[in-house]
Amino acid sequence: MTILRREDLIRALPYARRYARAVTGNQVAGDALVADCLRDTLAGAASPAPLSDPRHILYWGVTKRFDMRGGAAEPAAQLSARQRQILLLTSLEDVSVEEAAPILELSAEEAQDLLATARDRLRALAATDVLIIEDEPIIAMDLEELVQSCGHRVVGVAASEAEAIAIAKRTRPGLILADINLGLGGDGTSAVTQILRSHQAPVIFVTAYPERLLTGDALEPAFVITKPFEPLTLAIATYQAVTGGVQLEAVAASG
Repeated sequence: MTILRREDLIRALPYARRYARAVTGNQVAGDALVADCLRDTLAGAASPAPLSDPRHILYWGVTKRFDMRGGAAEPAAQLSARQRQILLLTSLEDVSVEEAAPILELSAEEAQDLLATARDRLRALAATDVLIIEDEPIIAMDLEELVQSCGHRVVGVAASEAEAIAIAKRTRPGLILADINLGLGGDGTSAVTQILRSHQAPVIFVTAYPERLLTGDALEPAFVITKPFEPLTLAIATYQAVTGGVQLEAVAASG
């Protein structure tokens, strides 16, 4: 059993929250799993022997609790819980497949096979209409190309709050991919908050500083991608957001 310092666990919390929210598809449910995991870990509860990294131990605890609470049940047409978990760990959380194996309590060979199957299944899933909110033209073009490569349809690219609200009202997207800082165009979180007052859709925030959003406050996004990211990371996050049925009622502004 690995004994962890409180400060090490605190530093790992933003990443555990991101993983838990993506696994559950819900901010409240995800944070509740992390709270239980943190409490048990601080109390000295055992984790698999190969795990020593604080982030990996929290990932294991979140996964274990999610499965124990019946979260493994999935419609046959979607990814299984294990497939989603290994995709999230290896892409969203940047964990190697070898490191993901003990987190999911699998052998290295089982983890490799699971990841290959999950990636194949991900490519076959249905697409949705996406609104991109990004003020940097080059980044916006890159995001548009990545979104389309994931099989989604881009219904608009907005560089300001006003433009984002207008496009959302006209197109009613199935997913919103938003940057936080829009420069002179305003704030991405403010644009999303206004859009969600009249149109409910899952939201993914793209930021270089995820810890600014994952603070444990009441009003936070459920899905956060850290810049820079790989195409597969975006594919997984969009799948999670769309199929998870996340309905954000408000989003906290970030500095």
